[in-house]
Amino acid sequence: MAQVNTPLPDVLYTAAQVRDLDARLIAAGTPGLELMQRAASACWRALRKRWPDAAELTVLAGAGNNGADGYLVAAHARRAGWSATVYTLSPTDRLTGDAAAAYAEAKAAGVECQPWADGVALRGVLVDALLGTGLAREVKGAYANAIAAINASGLGVLAVDIPSGLNADTGHAMGTAVRAHLTVTFIALKLGLFTGEAPTLVGSLVFADLGADSSIMAQVTPEARLLDRQRLPLPKPRVATAHKGQFGRVLVVGGERGTGGAAIMAAESALRTGAGMVSLATRGVHLAPALTRLPEVMTAAVDSANQLPALMKAASVLVVGPGMGTAAWGRSLLSVAASREIAQVWDADALNLLSEGLVTLPSGAVITPHPGEAARLLGLSTGDVQKDRPSAARALARKFNCVCVLKGAGSLVASPDGRLALCDRGHPAMATAGLGDVLSGVIGALLAQHMLAFDAACLGVWLHASAGEQEGARGRGLAAVDLIPAIRQLLEEVAPCKA
Repeated sequence: MAQVNTPLPDVLYTAAQVRDLDARLIAAGTPGLELMQRAASACWRALRKRWPDAAELTVLAGAGNNGADGYLVAAHARRAGWSATVYTLSPTDRLTGDAAAAYAEAKAAGVECQPWADGVALRGVLVDALLGTGLAREVKGAYANAIAAINASGLGVLAVDIPSGLNADTGHAMGTAVRAHLTVTFIALKLGLFTGEAPTLVGSLVFADLGADSSIMAQVTPEARLLDRQRLPLPKPRVATAHKGQFGRVLVVGGERGTGGAAIMAAESALRTGAGMVSLATRGVHLAPALTRLPEVMTAAVDSANQLPALMKAASVLVVGPGMGTAAWGRSLLSVAASREIAQVWDADALNLLSEGLVTLPSGAVITPHPGEAARLLGLSTGDVQKDRPSAARALARKFNCVCVLKGAGSLVASPDGRLALCDRGHPAMATAGLGDVLSGVIGALLAQHMLAFDAACLGVWLHASAGEQEGARGRGLAAVDLIPAIRQLLEEVAPCKA
């Protein structure tokens, strides 16, 4: 029997890979119609659980397998005594193979099937079975009109496999897309269900493996990993004789006049995430505030780049850019930092200066751009980056030979060797200033504790997003520093300090 999995698997695939898996399952002896029936059963169970008091169903069905799944869901509803109507956007007399068999099953169950027309009445729970994972061009014409009608209906919406119009690889809405309350996806998780515009379109996600043989699933290498609490890279626990010198010294470089808080927050998050020692190189005007807030951090007034090399000698990790500015002071500091071949995290203004081509990023560094910064680094528009976030993250990792954290909904971590991880945690309350500064400090501290760059970025992103989700549940008004104690607590929960 098909299994509906909670929690979700931690592997993500492209649409082409899922089609390949589907073909392998059929070739191994599971008929395509049987897979469709399992998919429809999974949708029906999820639908009844989500809308237990409903008794009416309207399916909007396209051509091919996605529409066929919709016919079979309608058959389930009708056999259960529900009123069920299917509006078809593809002539039913042109259906062939398994799709034709699914249509015949729906008709035999007493489902009313009618051609779609603008203005038809949509009633009950809506089932979006219009377009599947193979969508490669913008949605237009009758399909766009049907999607608009679904979104304007105010009714509950279940999307079959993926909300119609959503690109299964990128999470980009192809002109328009269904806003579902519930999506039931099959066989394998698609990368595009978790990033880009997907978080506003997918709703609650249910995964049904359709009884897929694990040995067949293992034949296809996943495109990406979903960061999961149970399978995170973790720092090693500490023995009883541990001392501060074993866990690195993070030096935060930043804090131009008027933006000193950014560097101070990065230093505080590095301290609270477990770095053995933390130093801060900032403008002299910020010395007193920094020492007042963080007496544990060795804060130095740096008004000239000539003062930075001496501070860097003792550092094992540099966090460069928070509040640094792009004027002469910030440029000179970044130039000095770029000459040091140690672990580094570049954020904020360091990335803006990097995009100008004035400095070279040390190999093996971690960069943490938001989409606008990523666009400048790649010479693209922000819209171009958002249309294909996975490709943008990987392009940055290759271009700068670094680990790239592309921030935003469905943050991505890319390595120059092609590895890709995705974090689906977070909260809208995180749309506030300073959170990137906190993240850069967290990653810096994990690097100081001897984690590899890709692993440190993955764990740091997960801690940061999970803390934001936890604190964001309180509502608007989230401050960046609110995340720091939550991050410390989460790190202890997943990776206890004491051996």
